Formats: sequence, structure tokens, C-alpha cells
Amino acid sequence: MSDRIITHSDLEVFQQGFDAAMRIFELSRSFPREETYSLTDQIRRSSRAVCSNIAEAWRKRRYTLAFVSKLNDAEAEAAETQVWLNFAVRCHYLDETTAQEIHTLYNHILGKLVNIINHPEHWVIKK
Repeated sequence: MSDRIITHSDLEVFQQGFDAAMRIFELSRSFPREETYSLTDQIRRSSRAVCSNIAEAWRKRRYTLAFVSKLNDAEAEAAETQVWLNFAVRCHYLDETTAQEIHTLYNHILGKLVNIINHPEHWVIKK
């Protein structure tokens, strides 16, 4: 495969976000039933929203402010996912080592998002 970025799914940050969301999905399958409509739904939703916001941002590259706004949404969802990970550990649904691995992955995702947000000129479609 070439290094050329054609769609949002070619972005490394999207791929990392997708993999992290799938890992969270698998891990959250073991959360207690009473968490189905709270922690389980919230951590799955926020982790998936990282990717969906990146996809939306990619399609809004004609407008710098719209592009950056959707990336800011992705950044917020990644940070929210980290909070839900902390709750999962404190509630003893996830072990600290696993949660820290995922938390670190989200730190990398956040770093990549912030870098794109700070340099949108490298990504927006020039008129």
C-alpha cells in the first residue's frame, strides 16, 4: 500500500482510534450488566466518536474552521474516553495495566490530533 492519504481511513490517527475503539468494545463486553446503559454505553460511544469526528473533519477540509472544529470534537471524545477508562479501573472492571496501555494509546491519538489542529494548512484543500 502506498503512503498516500486518499480517505480518512488512510490516516494513522484514524486507524489508531479505530483499533482502540475495538479494543474497548472487546474489553467492555465483560463489564457488569448494570453498567450497560451507563459506563459501557458511554465508553463505547466516546471511543467510536473519535473516529466518526475524524471522518467528518476529513470531509470538511474545504473549510479550515469546520475542519478544525470536528478535530476538536475528536480530541474531546478521546479525552472523555480516558475518563471512562479511569472509572472502569476504579470500579474494578479493568485492570490498571490494561487501562494504562489504552490511556497511553489515547495520549498518542490526542497528540496527533493536536498536531493536525495546530497545522491545518497541511491538510485543508487549497482553492
